[in-house]
Amino acid sequence: MTLADVRRVAGRIRWYVREMTGEATYDRYVAHARSHDPDAPVMTRRAFERDRTDAREADPREGFRCC
Repeated sequence: MTLADVRRVAGRIRWYVREMTGEATYDRYVAHARSHDPDAPVMTRRAFERDRTDAREADPREGFRCC
């Protein structure tokens, strides 16, 4: 296995982990926000995650949450 193969596999693993953990969601949000209105303020990662969590917990279709 060459170094290029190792890098390709590592890149795919990194992509998979970022997609599974939701980390890539913020990056997509920033890209979308900047492409639609470059002058508008972009939420911080912390604010984005808080907003995302609040929306998920407010939607009863997302499942039961006891606490």
